[in-house]
Amino acid sequence: MVKKFSTLAGAFAAILMSAGASHAADDLVFTLINKTKGTLERFYTSPEGVDNWEEDVFGDDVLEPGQSIKITIRDGRRTCKYDMRFEFSEDSKLEDMEDTQDFCKMGTYTLHQ
Repeated sequence: MVKKFSTLAGAFAAILMSAGASHAADDLVFTLINKTKGTLERFYTSPEGVDNWEEDVFGDDVLEPGQSIKITIRDGRRTCKYDMRFEFSEDSKLEDMEDTQDFCKMGTYTLHQ
């Protein structure tokens, strides 16, 4: 009985590990580079055609001029095209920007003034 349970537990663990590995392969990863003179305070994404923005990707963080950050989108969706919204600090005097990109093909995204 113990051996049977051990075999079942091992099989279940293997299934969970393979599910996690396939889920990680679906993550969309790119590097966001801020080459503006302003502080990027908020960064929103949502799949193309969705009317609402998802939560701010940065949370409490910001992206200062000259900095870069690795972005990982783990929303479980099987789409590549995303709308993006960039909001700068008020003292930056930069207007907010929006764009649409194919995250599956994008390795880096650079913000310019």
